[in-house]
Amino acid sequence: MPTVRDVTIRLLRELGITTIFGNPGSTELPLFRDFPDDFRYVLGLQESVVVGMADGYALATRNAAFVNLHSSAGTGHALGNIFTAYKNQAPLIITAGQQARSILPFEPFLHAERAIEFPQPFVKWTCEPARPQDVPLAIARAYYEAMTPPCGPAFVSVPVDDWDADCDWVSGREIATLNPGDPAAVTKLADSLQRAISPAFVLGAGVARDQAWEELIALAEQQKASVYVAPYTSRSVFPETHRLFRGFVPAFKEAMNTLLAEHDLVVAFGGPLNLYHAEGQGPDLPAGICCWTLGDNPRVLSWAPVGNGILGNCRAIAAALMVHTYPVERTAPPLRLQAPELDRAVLDDRLAMQIINEVLPANGVIVEEAPTSRGPMQEYLRLDRQDGFYTSASGGLGYAMPAAVGIALARSEERVIAVIGDGSAMYGIQSLFSAYQLNVPVTFVIINNGKYQALRKFGRIFGMQDVVGTDLSGLEFCALARGHGLPEGIRVNDAEGLTNALNRSFATSGPSLIEVLVSP
Repeated sequence: MPTVRDVTIRLLRELGITTIFGNPGSTELPLFRDFPDDFRYVLGLQESVVVGMADGYALATRNAAFVNLHSSAGTGHALGNIFTAYKNQAPLIITAGQQARSILPFEPFLHAERAIEFPQPFVKWTCEPARPQDVPLAIARAYYEAMTPPCGPAFVSVPVDDWDADCDWVSGREIATLNPGDPAAVTKLADSLQRAISPAFVLGAGVARDQAWEELIALAEQQKASVYVAPYTSRSVFPETHRLFRGFVPAFKEAMNTLLAEHDLVVAFGGPLNLYHAEGQGPDLPAGICCWTLGDNPRVLSWAPVGNGILGNCRAIAAALMVHTYPVERTAPPLRLQAPELDRAVLDDRLAMQIINEVLPANGVIVEEAPTSRGPMQEYLRLDRQDGFYTSASGGLGYAMPAAVGIALARSEERVIAVIGDGSAMYGIQSLFSAYQLNVPVTFVIINNGKYQALRKFGRIFGMQDVVGTDLSGLEFCALARGHGLPEGIRVNDAEGLTNALNRSFATSGPSLIEVLVSP
């Protein structure tokens, strides 16, 4: 008779999952007995890195990734990136080991107390099966929960002795989850769009998750709508050199109102419009603006402070709007202002972004976690590629370095460029070892300004001229690269050096690191 392990491995294979991300511990080892040749184990040296790699891999493959953590300690280490996976709507099956059932009443060493409560509320569903024979069924349900929009992580705690228990076979199933949106509501929105004088589309990460890139380009062109990216959007959602692209909506109420005041209709596709970073004054939108929010997450629709909402798939709704509307005679919106010309003798983060833009290969994918440089990136690194950009939706640090490894593992024929701040890098520096071990095509570009500059800037909102705990001077990223197995890192401090280092990196097949010393 098959064991729980045999049944689980076959189930995962049927679901298209043959990669396991983990950091092995004693309570997980029986899962890996007679590990099958067609499976791959991806080692992360810290559990947060493990989850970050799996998140990037899941988003890039559009299938749930399987994660194996070590009891409560490993789950605790991973919680920061579990939170980010929840915000990214990344489908993950997260398993964690538990001590043997027979000794659980005695609180044994490395047991997980109240295991299913620990990762909440940042998982969609949790379970510690009542019987060993229920483990494959729990993992199957975790898969379907994770893959049903809004996607996200699900968690299963598995006692160590369950894997060798006898079990009946469990087969995978198919569940159709596409929601086209309420037809009457879509028709009502189409009427509003047709009557609008100056419509605007504000696009969030759900556009990328729903693969609505082409449909929204077509709809924006048909309607001559201004297109913006929603606050803190974590994916590429519209070509940034397109003539209808107008820029990025700020996460501050007053600035948001100023930017959108010219419009009479705002349609937010795939993400929250009113995502604020700090308290502000005034209305959530200027008076007289009609607003609609569309997407697969009912929580976002429920807390949106203004306007109507439609729960559904962005691509399906955009396609329906194309059918229910027709081209109208509108004045085309003004072009986005060009970024100011830079002095190439001064390598600051703006020039660094411009140089990356100049030499970025056609198959390049940007993964970013450089909060100080986000504004310069939006000005000087114009992203035009579908699925060509990833970052964290949570605001937490430690995501992008491991995510870059996971994305590169999934898209091995492309070049991933991880643009990381010096402070951010230290939250996931162990990712360098995984990149080395897997030999993935990643260029890590570390923007080194020697400080938590983003926090210093944000301190000014509170009237603080000095912010404690923000000095990072003394870090040596090239040395850290060597210490994790990578070839010699390259440190640059001028435009020519950065250009040459990037071109050299892009000519290789494996990972490399470039440390960019930037002027304040």
